[in-house]
Amino acid sequence: MQQPTDKPESTTGTRICTTCPYCGVGCGVEAIHDGETVTSVAGDRDHPANFGRLCVKGSALHETLGRHGRLMAPQVDGREVDWDTALESVASRLATTRTEYGDSAVAAYLSGQLLTEDYYVANKLFKGFLGTPHLDTNSRLCMASAVAAYKRAFGADAVPCSYEDIEEAELVVLVGSNLAWNHPVLYQRLKVAKQRNPLLRVVVIDPRVTDTCEIADLYLGLKPGSDARLFSGLLTWMADKRRLDTVYLDKHTAGLDEALAAAREDDTRIEAIAADCDLDSEALETFFYWFASQLHVVTLYSQGINQSTSGTDKCNAIINCHLAGGKLGLPGAGPFSITGQPNAMGGREVGGLANQLAAHMDYHTPGAIERVTRFWSTGDLTPRLPEGPGHKAVELFNAVESGAIQAVWIMATNPAVSLPDANRVRAALAKCPLVIVSDCMADTDLMDYADIVLPATSWSEKDGTVTNSERRISRQRGMLPPPGEARHDWWIMVEVAKRLGFGAAFPYTHPGEIFDEHARLSGFENTGEGSRLFDISGLAGMDRAAYDALTPIQWPVNRVAPLGTVRLFEDGRFATPTGHAALVPVRPRAPEQALSAARPLRLNTGRVRDQWHTMTRTARAPRLMNHRAEPFIEVSPADAAALGVSDQQLACLTSRTGEYCGRVRLSKGQRRGEVFIPIHWTDRFSMAARTGGLLEAHIDSLSGQPEAKHGAVSLAPMSVGWEATLLVAESLRCDTDWQEGNRYWTRIPLGHCQRLQLAGGEPGERRDWLAWVEELLPVSPSLWCDDPASGRLRAAGIEDGRLCWWLMVAPPCELPGMNWLDDRFADAQAGERLDENQRRRLLAGCESGEADNGPLVCSCHQVGQKVIVDAIREGDTSVEALGARLACGTQCGSCVPELKSLIEEESTHAHSATTPETEVA
Repeated sequence: MQQPTDKPESTTGTRICTTCPYCGVGCGVEAIHDGETVTSVAGDRDHPANFGRLCVKGSALHETLGRHGRLMAPQVDGREVDWDTALESVASRLATTRTEYGDSAVAAYLSGQLLTEDYYVANKLFKGFLGTPHLDTNSRLCMASAVAAYKRAFGADAVPCSYEDIEEAELVVLVGSNLAWNHPVLYQRLKVAKQRNPLLRVVVIDPRVTDTCEIADLYLGLKPGSDARLFSGLLTWMADKRRLDTVYLDKHTAGLDEALAAAREDDTRIEAIAADCDLDSEALETFFYWFASQLHVVTLYSQGINQSTSGTDKCNAIINCHLAGGKLGLPGAGPFSITGQPNAMGGREVGGLANQLAAHMDYHTPGAIERVTRFWSTGDLTPRLPEGPGHKAVELFNAVESGAIQAVWIMATNPAVSLPDANRVRAALAKCPLVIVSDCMADTDLMDYADIVLPATSWSEKDGTVTNSERRISRQRGMLPPPGEARHDWWIMVEVAKRLGFGAAFPYTHPGEIFDEHARLSGFENTGEGSRLFDISGLAGMDRAAYDALTPIQWPVNRVAPLGTVRLFEDGRFATPTGHAALVPVRPRAPEQALSAARPLRLNTGRVRDQWHTMTRTARAPRLMNHRAEPFIEVSPADAAALGVSDQQLACLTSRTGEYCGRVRLSKGQRRGEVFIPIHWTDRFSMAARTGGLLEAHIDSLSGQPEAKHGAVSLAPMSVGWEATLLVAESLRCDTDWQEGNRYWTRIPLGHCQRLQLAGGEPGERRDWLAWVEELLPVSPSLWCDDPASGRLRAAGIEDGRLCWWLMVAPPCELPGMNWLDDRFADAQAGERLDENQRRRLLAGCESGEADNGPLVCSCHQVGQKVIVDAIREGDTSVEALGARLACGTQCGSCVPELKSLIEEESTHAHSATTPETEVA
């Protein structure tokens, strides 16, 4: 993490405190801007989520900004229009759809990237005044199962813990969470807590050995999908060993007998549980003993638990164990769901899920529909709230496909990529009569299906609030003017509401006014026993100055807790009608996507360290592209040998619904029979690397969350005749489609050019590369070196002494480091000509004697693997020593586990080289 003492690099300009727009940790950011651009960022040392630390993505935020690639003007039916025309088109077409097909023919699909104020206006407009229940969010894909489980157990969507509980715990259990890569700042807090408290143990439960395992005292590499079996087994073990907190159970809970009875339907012997989870029984019993023996236990869980057709049950199996042991409502204890997006929780607060109304009221909450109707009534305007829940994400797009939904407004998300069975979603969008898209980026996969495109503001321009994983509300403050005609999402919806005749109910001119109404609704008729737990009425009534100065605070915030609430349920009273928490019967179920002879491999999906979602933001920072430059398939060495694929070879995964192509990465941490792929690549970045296209659309019947961790695929090597790398200047126009004729392509943005990684042809086939590039690009080859015997070629195009393109036909493992070549493209942009030495070295792609640093390990300081390995071999055999020499691992800390792995690998190689082979008789 960036050290708490760090300040932004720039010292001139205006300093402003805001919040990071990436994961649900909700880190505070100090940014310096000059009114036109953000010049530098650092962690906010006063923000209680991160105390000055930032991960590599957060520290590169200022590198992702700029006007290039931004959506600058509204579009209607493919042509740019002014805002009045666009807004009138949205309003009139929505009105026509409602008249012809009814209110329920209209839908909205939102995003955890929106601010709470945006979310609030959207929910009020669609459910309150358009009268449709069909408003859902991409948070359905990541946190819905956790929400449903909290509601079943506690009576409310209420995360009981705070980050400081991680530091107070004696045992931290990480389940289905690669915390080191996906929530790096929280991982660093845990790592520091472990260093400070020698008694703190960490258990990692995950099918993959990830970088998070670096701090694990115990690793359980369980079979995918067996989490519920493990925690149900833990519950019965605690009961059999008399480790239940009977006083807590009797006083504060209900349902223990039913939960135990369900758990006992399976064999409760430790050997049987271990066999079902594919674990060592001694290691499993060690975990059971640690959990049962310690009161201060925090269980952190994320997508590996939630993204399942039985995700809600898995979450409840975890919660059951905490309730049974009285391990919540006190410092250092509780079941802690870690959200994936920056404002997934804020969206839940305002009713951003299809089964919610607003302010944590659901359709089935007694009196809720009538209460919200009265609150939203304005003058002669009375909202027409739906009578019941709407379609959840997957169901919503099924309804688009069937024609039940005729108009959908999509904001700040890309369902054409992220939803399961994404090819079917694309077909549904293609036939939908009205697709409205609000986005900040001009070129996404979704834009191909949009009838109306509305340019929205982005992180550095948006102003409002977000809520992180620990219920902490923070301000996100706009710093820069919106580029072009971009407008805030809440403003766009307010203007549409006015044109639909609802203006009196949407009088907002500033996000502070929206937040005030949201806060007032949270406290509206919210008093006495059985009251709603979500309550921020203590923040109502702020003037604009107070709103602008709002400091991070955890809800509930009301007259009882005016300074906020660190942790929930400390008094043992829950938000259920009886005040008791519920232990829920859980019966473990296998994944719905079944393996077969045709598809024998279990597919796991997830994020990588330096990327975020579909890369529309992070790909704008070239250094974030270097850690994992191409889509990849992580495979165990044993599976690779059996399937005939090798490290760095191109290969394809095939499922019932689609195909994925990427480069094989051998991993000893990957279980046999399983593969892992990242979620980030889209058709804008690669030919066939959309994870959503591989996954079938199976969902949890309770939460509606898709089964994204349990695909069924086959793997085969890609047979190609050649591989090539083409670097092209940003300004250079391609006269023909460079994607044609390739079996594989990936686009990798560099600092001053685009890298195109290509492969194709049949084995032994050779393309006429000079003719191809001359047809493709307006600048003819100026230099080339051809070796027909090996099929290798290097060439470059120079115009007026400036580098325009560079080509290498060979596997990418033969590439030089990209920095020197990228600098030559930077020179060309600046109008500088190649000197004699640079021209002479151009085909080599580097200065004479310049070493290739290898694959990037440390993004902060751009340190490659080969340099690190050389340093280790020269005696720098600790992370500290490497940091002192190369600076790697000294800023954000995300690469430290990888550094340790390299140290261990080199130690193993050195030992093997010096140990004589044992003679075999």
